[in-house]
Amino acid sequence: MYGADVAEVYEDLYVAGQGKDYAAEARRVAELVRRHRPAADSLLDVACGTGAHLAHLRHTFSRVAGVELSEPMRQVALRRLPGVPVYAGDMRDFDLGETFDAVTCLFSSIGYVDDLAQLHAAVARVAAHLVPGGVLVVEPWFTPDQWRDGHLSHTVACRDGRTVLSMSHSSRTGRTSRMDVHYLVGEPGGGVRHFPDTHVMTLFTTGEYEQAVAAAGLALAGWRDGFSPGRDLLVATRPA
Repeated sequence: MYGADVAEVYEDLYVAGQGKDYAAEARRVAELVRRHRPAADSLLDVACGTGAHLAHLRHTFSRVAGVELSEPMRQVALRRLPGVPVYAGDMRDFDLGETFDAVTCLFSSIGYVDDLAQLHAAVARVAAHLVPGGVLVVEPWFTPDQWRDGHLSHTVACRDGRTVLSMSHSSRTGRTSRMDVHYLVGEPGGGVRHFPDTHVMTLFTTGEYEQAVAAAGLALAGWRDGFSPGRDLLVATRPA
């Protein structure tokens, strides 16, 4: 789970360092939702992180909300999104007592569940927050066949006078992927600080995602082009 140190530099790395285009991704999500539910006007983003997708989706849907497990990330989202509810919650057991035309779970956050039972629990929870005819959009984590064991990567980002370097090493044990990440953060007058972070995520097959969707009573609408090559989005609907 993301701590305060990572939450502080999260968007430096992904926006300034890797060029992640949250606005374009939000447009793609809205397009997929409206393809299956043209009048959709409410959306819940589960594992919404710093709220960067919601910052754009709030201008497309009149009612939006988020759910986030990491409190430091949730606080960033709350500061960014005045007037938008961002609830503290775990995708495996949250219950907001309300439903939405669309529910999203993006940036591979679904991979943080530990096993198939938890995957089914998470999909059941998001399905419970869909209106009849509502649309689910999930950006999965890597499948077992896509994972590159032993991969070493780095990102350098410079923004607002701060320089951030991250370097990660990827490994795998069975269906469990692990990324050990080290960060160096340099700021004028503040020196350079270092902190580590570890991400443990599960490698599910496309078939296992589809089985979780079916078990939750949803109808698979298909796999659609996502935000990067080879990383399709799962789209499902709740029967009316």
